[in-house]
Amino acid sequence: MGVDEHRAEAKHGGPVACMVLTVSDRRTASTDTSGPLIQRLLSEAGHAVADTELVPNDPGRIRAALRRFLHGPAQCLVVTGGTGLGRRDITIETIAPMLERTLPGFGELFRTLSYGEIGSAAMLSRAICGTAGGKLVCCLPGSEAAVRLGVGKLLVPELSHLIWVMRQ
Repeated sequence: MGVDEHRAEAKHGGPVACMVLTVSDRRTASTDTSGPLIQRLLSEAGHAVADTELVPNDPGRIRAALRRFLHGPAQCLVVTGGTGLGRRDITIETIAPMLERTLPGFGELFRTLSYGEIGSAAMLSRAICGTAGGKLVCCLPGSEAAVRLGVGKLLVPELSHLIWVMRQ
């Protein structure tokens, strides 16, 4: 079975329930723009946003949010923020050890497409995607442009397919 057949089969699974997690020391519920953008992009694509949360760059709070996701109804967690090289950017160090499997192609494609938009600064992105507890976890930078790229061009077109393949 090829990718087209996979995608066709995956559409029978219906919308994917998702959780959106914003990691930031500076943003609040009223100033966060990336989390709501993720929600809108997922909803416009026909997926359901089951939960949202905003936590500071604190490993314990990030792990607690990830555990809530793993015990909740959502099948996909989209994390935005805390993926850079700043001293407080600890999302990747916190989440990566909890991933059972990774999809290196997600980060590779993200950086390749990002290079077309922002040039060599794309190498600063540590976007990753993988599985934890039989669910999908995607970590993206905190900018709206990164969200549009990662969710709009990579995740949304393949989300149903990814979840379907994981269940096989």
